[in-house]
Amino acid sequence: MKQGIYTIIEHTPLTKDVYRMVLSGDTSAMTMPGQFVEISLPGFFLRRPISVCDYDEKTITLIYKVVGQGTDALSQMKEGESLDMLVGLGHGFDAGKSGDAPLLVGGGVGVPPLFNLARKLIAAGRDVTVILGFNKADEIFYAREFEEIGARVLVTTVDGSVGVKGFVTDALPEHFSYVYSCGPMPMLRALYKAAQGKGGEFSLEERMGCGFGACMGCSIMTKEGSRRVCKDGPVFDKEVLEWQI
Repeated sequence: MKQGIYTIIEHTPLTKDVYRMVLSGDTSAMTMPGQFVEISLPGFFLRRPISVCDYDEKTITLIYKVVGQGTDALSQMKEGESLDMLVGLGHGFDAGKSGDAPLLVGGGVGVPPLFNLARKLIAAGRDVTVILGFNKADEIFYAREFEEIGARVLVTTVDGSVGVKGFVTDALPEHFSYVYSCGPMPMLRALYKAAQGKGGEFSLEERMGCGFGACMGCSIMTKEGSRRVCKDGPVFDKEVLEWQI
């Protein structure tokens, strides 16, 4: 983890409520896909946790949805302004477990943390399939970006306006070596049942306080006891999670 000041160099809407923000600054604390940052916003006591979509030696890309006052304030910020951020938080995805044909499944704002993972897997020669699940056509984002880096992309919409009608589990390929996923818990539960017998890692969406394990506010019960989503996760082996609750 590292605290620093990051400058907004790009800030654009992707949909009505979803924004893409690119910031320049020190990215040395980023060590794996699936980590997140905590953003300090003027006038707000708690930092806001945002998953990292992508990063390189000089920039961090965030994609977030406006869901409250904090993210609304974030959406008003302009290029050239700066943010105080904690970077390199959490335990991310282990790309080394993927096998030859990994499946990446994202639902809504669970899509962004899968992008850097897909890029790394494709660079390693893996045959990557990505399923992106949304409610309707005007909520879709980043399908083209996944295709541009070489992933095979399937889109599902609940209303059937684009791609496969239904949920992400309605588009599962017959063969895949390992599954990585991020999204709401009902989606993850359904995916767990549909991917029985396959290894996998799921990233959980959980409300957080400190973001680095001190407050214990994001603790969940697993088969290995109580774990902190911010520190021990947000990525967990899918077999460790307590799916009956």
